[in-house]
Amino acid sequence: MRVLMVCLGNICRSPIAEGILRHKASLLGLDMQVDSAGTIGFHAMSPPHPQSIACLKKQGVDIRDQKSRKIEHDDLDAFDYILCMDRSNVSDVMALCNHASQKNKIHLIRDYSGDGLGLDVPDPYGMSDEHFEEVSRMLHRAIDGFIARTTT
Repeated sequence: MRVLMVCLGNICRSPIAEGILRHKASLLGLDMQVDSAGTIGFHAMSPPHPQSIACLKKQGVDIRDQKSRKIEHDDLDAFDYILCMDRSNVSDVMALCNHASQKNKIHLIRDYSGDGLGLDVPDPYGMSDEHFEEVSRMLHRAIDGFIARTTT
């Protein structure tokens, strides 16, 4: 299974989500390829935000080697699931689609958690460490739900 995590700049939320899903998939022995991208290319080739790196380092997950990139049209066919952090990301990715099979792959990530149907993962950029920690907790719940619904 191939999963793409998407946020705006690909330095805060989607790198955290990529790191969490990679880590959990590895622990569970799941055959999963995980990547992340942004809907804008402003931070292209940049590492994740320092607070994203620090947040996951506390959890034993190393995302220092990730590099930001902008989502490409080819991603719509290459990935089985495209999990977006907020409704704006969903809208931006949907605008790239040429057909329904691509649109059917795009989901709001919190729709997989029991507590977030239709809700966004807030962007912690420029916020405190606690905001990054809260984003991480939201993503853990959503990713646990995603794994439960897609691997059973």
